[in-house]
Amino acid sequence: MALAPVEIRHVTLPRRPVGYGRTAVDRLLAEVTESFEDVWRERADLTDRVEQLENDLVRYRELEALLRTTLVSAERSAQELREQAKKQADLIVGEAHAEARSITHRAAAERERLHAESRRTQALLRSALTTIEEDAPLRTQTEATQLVTA
Repeated sequence: MALAPVEIRHVTLPRRPVGYGRTAVDRLLAEVTESFEDVWRERADLTDRVEQLENDLVRYRELEALLRTTLVSAERSAQELREQAKKQADLIVGEAHAEARSITHRAAAERERLHAESRRTQALLRSALTTIEEDAPLRTQTEATQLVTA
């Protein structure tokens, strides 16, 4: 039976002609001792529990700090990856534009070369045609002469 401090203060021990009754005092002391031991044990248990909770709190705070630094690190890494990907994308687009310009310049040069070749071929054909037309009356006379002589 646990005794509260108020109950201990209000205990009245039976008086005897020479003092208090020994059995009543012994019984009260046993109850007070038992109550004090219960409180002492409970206090020790609570002290252990507080210590455990404080250790848990320290561990959780360390874990929280670790998670915060991990989160900051992850955010920084993600930002760096985004920036690196953007730079790489810009580089690829720049290379593609340069390649497109190169292809366009080569195609224009080839077109100009083919156009010049076409004009040269046309000029040669016109020249050949002109030569043939100029030689045609002479050939017809030469062929007629050869036929007659033959």
